[in-house]
Amino acid sequence: MNTHNPLLQDFDYAPFSKLKTEHFKPAILEAIKLAKIEIKEISDATTPPTFNNTIEALEFSGKKLDRITSIFFNLNSAETNDEIQKIAQEVSPLLTEFKNDIILNEDLFKRVKAVFTKKESLGLNGEQMMLLDKKYKAFSRNGANLSLEDKNKLREIDKKLSSLSLKFGENVLAEANKFELHITNEADIEGLPDHVKEAASEVANSKNKEGWIFTLEYPSYIPFMKYAKNRELRKTMALAFGAKGFHNDELDNQDNVLQIVKLRFERAKLLGYKSHADFVLEERMAKKPETVTTFLQDLLEKAKPASRDEFTKLESFAKDLEGIDQLQKWDAAYFQEKLKQKLFDLDDEILKPYFQLNNVIDGVFTVAKKLYNLTFTEVKDIDVYHEDVKTYQVTDGEGKEVALFYADFHPRAGKRDGAWMTVYKSQEIIDNKNNRPHISIVCNFTKPTKKTPSLLTFNEVTTLFHEFGHALHGMLANTTYPSLSGTNVYWDFVELPSQVLENWCYEPEALQLFAKHYETGEIIPQELIDKIKKASNFHEGMATLRQISFGMLDMGYHAVDPSNINSIKEFEDEAFAPTKLYPDVQENCMSTSFSHIFQGGYSSGYYSYKWAEVLDADAFEYFKEKGIFNPEVAKKFQETVLSLGGTEEPMNLYKRFRGKEPQPDALLKRAGLLEKR
Repeated sequence: MNTHNPLLQDFDYAPFSKLKTEHFKPAILEAIKLAKIEIKEISDATTPPTFNNTIEALEFSGKKLDRITSIFFNLNSAETNDEIQKIAQEVSPLLTEFKNDIILNEDLFKRVKAVFTKKESLGLNGEQMMLLDKKYKAFSRNGANLSLEDKNKLREIDKKLSSLSLKFGENVLAEANKFELHITNEADIEGLPDHVKEAASEVANSKNKEGWIFTLEYPSYIPFMKYAKNRELRKTMALAFGAKGFHNDELDNQDNVLQIVKLRFERAKLLGYKSHADFVLEERMAKKPETVTTFLQDLLEKAKPASRDEFTKLESFAKDLEGIDQLQKWDAAYFQEKLKQKLFDLDDEILKPYFQLNNVIDGVFTVAKKLYNLTFTEVKDIDVYHEDVKTYQVTDGEGKEVALFYADFHPRAGKRDGAWMTVYKSQEIIDNKNNRPHISIVCNFTKPTKKTPSLLTFNEVTTLFHEFGHALHGMLANTTYPSLSGTNVYWDFVELPSQVLENWCYEPEALQLFAKHYETGEIIPQELIDKIKKASNFHEGMATLRQISFGMLDMGYHAVDPSNINSIKEFEDEAFAPTKLYPDVQENCMSTSFSHIFQGGYSSGYYSYKWAEVLDADAFEYFKEKGIFNPEVAKKFQETVLSLGGTEEPMNLYKRFRGKEPQPDALLKRAGLLEKR
């Protein structure tokens, strides 16, 4: 073993400062070798298979590999470069092959199966039973029962899928990085707030150019679309944003999308499922594609009248205001913002001074303190991968260690778009020692400028609370087995902790804790809080329709045989037809940058955002009934949902918290769609 490679030494905290790019591949190769030895010891054992020597041994094998790959792939998302991307392409097929070596290892499967068939007589507790079930399914659902020929086919498919998914993501990032809108005429930035212009000027300066540069990074793109009066330039930005991976060049993703969906279908058929969605949903709360389709159709029926009404009023408003005869997609954010200002006298620019990033961070920590008695203390001596990253030690009411928390808030060239939560070290209990997790959230929020600190839009505030909800799910994990810990739950349940926490952003009792003017220290006036609450349902019908459209596109690709799809664009247009409001833009295609389903883990799962909204609206209604900081309700939520991870069926956990199954009416009421029907 290479003892000079920091990744191959024992470490608790990720040794970022010691890492060089050339460390990754050798470390991953060595860790695969070590993991293979561990697996061989389990599969070749001559002693009769037991829960302990087979299932638990399997669960705790490959720990070094898990730690190294979590560091590597998190960096590939948050701080990547050409070399890291090249290594990712090289090691991903090897990791897929290793995973398949385990799943398709007949001796190992025989031992797992032997334990599984006598599970009722083993006296296992609920968590052990769940682990056994998951381990058995990991084999049976992924080819262990296939013939040798089919096992080899499966290996090839998985290798290709792993490589295609990486390539898809690399293309999207490269497309975003290569575009810039360079403006030198001040009249062209009319309408933009000063801090947005200042940030764009700093980008131009950094590239030794005059004027202002706008990019496709969210903190640059979204304000431009919302405030820029110049309609032609909004169109330029929208076309660039919507055409990522759709230029018929070396960064084109059309063929990647086609290959991915066809290989996923082929894989599902090989494993005995009707479609990729059937395969995926077997291990979700929804269970089958028909449930998801019915759920989305039902929501569509309820949201469509409201969305049509909202769109008609927006069209009429745009015509009156600027004589626009036909609203286009690049008009949406601009006129919605103008209409919102008119209806509610509310503008993000009025709100932003009350949401300085540091204050919002303190606010989310205070909410966690009041709900779960957690304390966050910033520490400066933990290794980080970029100077922007902050680290916090998290302790409970007795001062005991709960977790290490990393937070990375601002966009950069090496970071992919969006916001996400991730894990550097899982929580687990070994030899009666509870090893606490290392959790991270990564966002792309507005950067500070020379004149102003980082001031968040209200949407960025809810995003921070959302990701922090995921982080709490990871930090408060309290299970024996890492594969059942924290966010290792059914995909349509994982959004409950994140989405429920967003609700606190609308409550006066919570906002008064952190929404303070960054210059005067004045707490946000009640009048503004009332406006935030009043505006919270603004265009909720259209927003719901948009989410439904993404869910339907996802199911369109994955719930049927995709072999007849020849044109990604035509297929997408057809899938979007039932939810269409704006005229189509021929130059744009969403699928070619739909990273959630082609790079992230949301294939056949995009519906889960709306599904979890039903859960979160119902759950928050319970908090509202008892008080949003009620210690009993918070303790119940922690003990049933947050700490138990995937150790039980999610509906059982939810019912134990709520006392009943979730009611969709709570969501419709909150969204203001009940009275609009």
